[in-house]
Amino acid sequence: MKKALVLALSLSLAGFAAQAQTPATPAQAATAKANGPAITFTEMKYDFGKIKQGDVVEHTFKFKNTGTAPLVISNIGTSCGCTTPDWTKEPIMPGKTGSITAKFNSAGKLGMQNKVLTIESNAAGGSTMVSLVGEILDPAAPAEASVEAKTKAKDGEVKTKVKAKKS
Repeated sequence: MKKALVLALSLSLAGFAAQAQTPATPAQAATAKANGPAITFTEMKYDFGKIKQGDVVEHTFKFKNTGTAPLVISNIGTSCGCTTPDWTKEPIMPGKTGSITAKFNSAGKLGMQNKVLTIESNAAGGSTMVSLVGEILDPAAPAEASVEAKTKAKDGEVKTKVKAKKS
């Protein structure tokens, strides 16, 4: 009898706990997001591709205040001193747009890069991140050239591509 009572009590508590963790419906979530400022970017990541070491990349991230109150960006932190941000300083009214321009100086950098900008604002949800990604090539490295060599096999012709470095 005690076991049945403990089991029933445990199941009841588990049911209440599960019900308390039910996520908000999409309508409730949309209402919650609409109250106050909200920042929505057209892109969260910009891939600048391959550049030579020492090149400077500049990109402008555009965003919109999709909330119901003015949006104010208080600060933008960067993951490296090689990246400098500039942004819309005045409040962005609901429905209006703003921008963040990031300059990345690749001097002293090599290989794959992921430079993150952390946007601190009064938007619901706290800070937001955008990033610049790409690859920095060594300017002293020789360029690669593709050379095609043909070899014959017993069953026919086989093409083989070989990469050779220019000297």
